Amino acid sequence: PQVLSMNKLQEITDDISKLTIVHEIVLNSDFKLQAASFSQTGGLENRVKETLHKAFWDNLEEQLSASPPDYTWAIQLLQEIKEALLSLLLPWHNQLRSQIEEALDMELIRQKAEHGALDIHGLTTYVLGTMARLCAPIRDEEVQGLQSLTDPTQLLREIFRVLGLMKMDMLNFTIQTLRTHLQDHTVQYERKKFEQLLDKLPNSLDLTREWLCKAAAEVSASSSQPPPHPAVSGSAATHLPGAASSSTTVPSLGSVLNRGYMNLLCWEPGQKEYPETLLMDQARLQEVQAQVNQLTIIAAVLLVTSGMCGSTLCGSPGIVARLKRVTKVLLEGLSCTRCEEALEDVGDQVLQEVSRTLSQLGYPAFTTDKCASLKGQIKSIADKGNAVRHIIQRIHSFLSLFISPDGLNSQKDFPKGLDTIQEELLEVGHRFGSVIQHNRQ
Repeated sequence: PQVLSMNKLQEITDDISKLTIVHEIVLNSDFKLQAASFSQTGGLENRVKETLHKAFWDNLEEQLSASPPDYTWAIQLLQEIKEALLSLLLPWHNQLRSQIEEALDMELIRQKAEHGALDIHGLTTYVLGTMARLCAPIRDEEVQGLQSLTDPTQLLREIFRVLGLMKMDMLNFTIQTLRTHLQDHTVQYERKKFEQLLDKLPNSLDLTREWLCKAAAEVSASSSQPPPHPAVSGSAATHLPGAASSSTTVPSLGSVLNRGYMNLLCWEPGQKEYPETLLMDQARLQEVQAQVNQLTIIAAVLLVTSGMCGSTLCGSPGIVARLKRVTKVLLEGLSCTRCEEALEDVGDQVLQEVSRTLSQLGYPAFTTDKCASLKGQIKSIADKGNAVRHIIQRIHSFLSLFISPDGLNSQKDFPKGLDTIQEELLEVGHRFGSVIQHNRQ
C-alpha cells in the first residue's frame, strides 16, 4: 500500500475519469451525458444543494421586487446566460456571436441598471429568440413554453434550466461527432494513459496477474490435448529448444489471453473481484455472460422439446418463436442459482404451447406420462451433470471465434443443433468480440 497525497490522488482520479469516458464513448454507441438532478443525488448533498438554490432564487425575487429594483444578482445571471449562449455556438457562427456580444454587452447593462433604465423584459425576449435559433428540435416546445412566463424571476430560472439542457445536447452532439475520430486513436490514447497510471500505481494489478496466471495454468495443463479450435488457440504453447517433455512447455501469450477472456463468461459474481484492466467493461461483460447463460437454457429447452415432440411438431410455424419468447421471459433477470424454480414454470408453459399446437394440427394429446417426462427433462436442465448442458461447450467454442485476432471479420461455421438461437448468438458474439478486441489491442 502506498500513501498518496491529496493532489496525487486527485490527479489519478482525473486520469481514470478521462480514460473511462473515452473508453465508454468508443464502446457504447448509446453513451450520452445526462444532466444531474437533485432527485438523483439524494441524501445530505441533495438537501444542501436544494436549500442553496431556493435561497438564491428567493433572494433574486426580493431584489427585483424592491423599489427601486436591485439588479445585482440579475446582472450576474445575465452574464452566465450570455456565456452559456456563446458556448452553444459553432466556429462558423461569427455573425451570431457578434450579435450576442452586442445585445448582452455587460458594461452597458450595468450602466443602465445604475440609472434605473434596465429593460429585463427586452433582454429576456432577445435571449429566448436566440435560444430558439440554437436549440435542437427536441427543445423547441420547452423554449416556446418559456415565452408565456411573465414573472421575471421564474423566467430567468427556467431560462437557466433549459440552457443547461441545451448545453447537454451540444455535448452529446460533440460526442457523436468525435466518436469516429476517437475510434481511430483511442487504442493509443488508452495505452498511454494506462502506462501513466501504472507508473503512479505500480503495484495495482494483483487481480489481473491472478487472472492471467490461472489462465496460463489451464493452458499448460491442456497443452498435451488437441486445441478446441485452431482459430482460437492457434499454437496453444511453444516448446522450448531441446524440450523433452510437456513440463518445459511455455504457453503462448495469445492462448493465455484467449483462455482468460473466455473464463470471463464463467465468472462467479460476488466470489471474485474482476481484473483491474477490465473494470471499465465489467458491466458489459457480465451482461454478455447473463445472455450466454440464458441462451444456453433456451437452446436446451428447445432441444429437449424437439426430442420429445419430433421435427413435425417443432417445424410448425411460430412454435419455436413462441417457446423462445416464453422461456426468455421466465428467465429474465434470474441468476443461475435460481434457474431450477424458473424451469418448473418453463416446463408448464412449454407443455401448454405443445398441447395447443397438437390440438391445432389434429394430433392426439400427450399422455400423462409423456407430459410428466417433458416437464421433468426441462427441469433437469438446471443440473450441472445434465447431458444437454454440453450445449454450453458448443456455445463457448463458437463465441471463442469472435475473440481471435481477425474474429469479427472472419467467416464462422455455425454449431450444429443451435440453429434455433443463431440470430441471438451471432449478436452476442459480435458484442463480446468487440469488447475483447478493443481490450486486446
